[in-house]
Amino acid sequence: MTDCLFCGIVAGDVPAEVVRSDERTVAFRDLNPMAPVHVLVVPRRHIPDASQVTPSDADDVAALLVAGKAVADAEGIGQVDRGYRLVFNVGPQSGNSVPHLHLHVLGGRGMSWPPG
Repeated sequence: MTDCLFCGIVAGDVPAEVVRSDERTVAFRDLNPMAPVHVLVVPRRHIPDASQVTPSDADDVAALLVAGKAVADAEGIGQVDRGYRLVFNVGPQSGNSVPHLHLHVLGGRGMSWPPG
């Protein structure tokens, strides 16, 4: 999609601090971090959001999870005794402002639940 911000990052047309890239995904730092580590992992192929994932998207969704773990490990938050959060936001009320499926990798500080 030509008007999608994340497609522009994937294509290299929009600058971003890319921390990981493979044949299916690109991971880059969030411009508005909510934690010391806040990286977005996106599929190279445009999928609008998690509500529109179909069985044919299974390989891309699995690749997001594998890339999320690799990012957590590379950022030093992947150890079981530390932990991190993987989040998909769906729709405007969740704070999803870019209509391209993306996985948030968050960590580097304690996170309580429910958020307060």
